[in-house]
Amino acid sequence: MDSYDAIVIGAGVIGSSVAWHLAHLGAKRVLVLDRTQIGNGTTSQSSGILRTHYSVAENVELARRSWTAFTDLAAYTGDEDAASGIVKCGYLIASPDSAKLEPLRASLKGQEDKGITIDYLDAAQAAELLPIARFDDAALIGYEPEAGFADAYLVATSFARAARKLGVKIMEGVEVTKLLTANGRVTGVETSAGTFLSNTVVSTQNIWSRDIERWTGIETPVRAERHAALALECEAKYTFQMPVYKDLGSPGMLYCRSYGGAQMLVSEGITGETLAEPDNEQGEIDMDYILEIGAQVADRFPAYETAGLASSWTGVYDVTPDWNPVLGRLNGIDGLVVGYGFSGHGFKLSPGVGRVLAQCALGLPTDVSLDPYSLERFRTGNLLVGKYGSGAVS
Repeated sequence: MDSYDAIVIGAGVIGSSVAWHLAHLGAKRVLVLDRTQIGNGTTSQSSGILRTHYSVAENVELARRSWTAFTDLAAYTGDEDAASGIVKCGYLIASPDSAKLEPLRASLKGQEDKGITIDYLDAAQAAELLPIARFDDAALIGYEPEAGFADAYLVATSFARAARKLGVKIMEGVEVTKLLTANGRVTGVETSAGTFLSNTVVSTQNIWSRDIERWTGIETPVRAERHAALALECEAKYTFQMPVYKDLGSPGMLYCRSYGGAQMLVSEGITGETLAEPDNEQGEIDMDYILEIGAQVADRFPAYETAGLASSWTGVYDVTPDWNPVLGRLNGIDGLVVGYGFSGHGFKLSPGVGRVLAQCALGLPTDVSLDPYSLERFRTGNLLVGKYGSGAVS
């Protein structure tokens, strides 16, 4: 049986990031196991939006620390072929005079307090950046000029390739069936390809994280939730030069971005369809739902009242009760480190999260305290609920 310094379960964008950071920080023998292929799970369904705007301060810090990687992944990983596909078009977020106004004001200040450049715009200035939208009802508009979007699959495969160049072994098509423990400590994993030994296991299993509960008996509060994304097309093109837009005034807290340089990618930032079992296969999108989203889009983007549906797809979030992840060690099982429950913003945080989980696994001080992300918060009631309520803008 092969023995490793650390085993990572899952080769999505989080797991691939963890693997590279483990090797970069000095782990000599690292094994990554994925049930399918690198980046083939929920990572491949990501809308790819990048921002540091969060109402939870800890998320702002993780997102801020991730920017170095996204901006120049080749330099960050030391692999000249690594890339994120970043488009720095900026990020606009606006609220009318409503219950979202003061949370937005506080969140923008929180970003500024961490040294992030935020511009406050009036309606005319916002319309210069995003002329296809209307801002006549906006009471507050924030603009993050360095934000934008990137390619989550490209980031995952770049981290994985860079990790392999540092000696990490990645096995695809291998399912972990059991976590091995002895005397309260991890000793390895059983898989469809045999048994692998290690005193350190990092689980980045996303919607399949309930396996942890099955293996350990430790309650794992995560559910799989399906969300739909639409690509809309009309004569009013949504170009790559136009910013991502977050509409706190819409019922679904819509987010929109350019898709293909002309179309609009749009989805809701609120709760979706809870699945009985984890499943990232494509789901049905009801026509009534498409019409509902279309009406919300047309209210903000008038020309899109006559837009056509170019394409649509579904993606699945791993959602916790407070819409924020569980990061770090689990009490009762030494050597087990987890990262799950990203609730739609895992990609945005993936470089920073990969680094802190690797630091935690290696017993090093973490760049950001993991205490607020502890599983224990669901027992103590110290939840990381965002100022906007439940949703992926936490």
